[in-house]
Amino acid sequence: MIWSAFWLSLQVTSTATLGIIIIGLPLALLLARQQFRGKLILETLLNLPLVLPPTVIGYYLLLTLGRSSPIYSSLRLDLLFTWQAAAIAAMVVGLPLMVQTARAAFEEVDREVEAAARLDGAAGWQVWWYITLPLAQRGILAGLILSSARALGEFGATLMVAGNIPGRTQTMPLAIYDAIQARRYADAQIMVVVMTGLAFASLWLIYRLGATPARRL
Repeated sequence: MIWSAFWLSLQVTSTATLGIIIIGLPLALLLARQQFRGKLILETLLNLPLVLPPTVIGYYLLLTLGRSSPIYSSLRLDLLFTWQAAAIAAMVVGLPLMVQTARAAFEEVDREVEAAARLDGAAGWQVWWYITLPLAQRGILAGLILSSARALGEFGATLMVAGNIPGRTQTMPLAIYDAIQARRYADAQIMVVVMTGLAFASLWLIYRLGATPARRL
């Protein structure tokens, strides 16, 4: 049961991370480079998962994914109490960390270098691929690692939209809660150590990415 929850957590986190990349990078670039009406509102909405209780996020996701939602009525996708719902919840709570970190990385890219590349005849996609992304890649990777770690540890919103079904939707945080409730302390300790190790490795990678070569261990 421990390792089924572990592998399910990896599946949920990898799916959430893919969504974070697809949605987070364009949003980060938009916020870093464009000025438009409603920008402050958009940024505020994106950061709400950082301050809202997980149960509130879960409630909104219930409204979004439930049978009375436009998603269900138009696409007939019944996502509640599936691992896909857990992945969506993990993506929502991890997305703000990716957007803010990647945005800061894009803002640090020298616009004059991009302009020089355009003057030399580079197309827009070439500037993006060969100039912008390489210069911002450390910040993007740091945001990706941080948001993935947050997605891996998601508990409250996941519980509301996916439930706690062993073998189907029970991720590691939920399995730890179950083990403690059932007084299976040995199982809980193993999972706590695994989660702590993954969190430590994630933070270590982030600090390493942010360190100068002389300071790296």
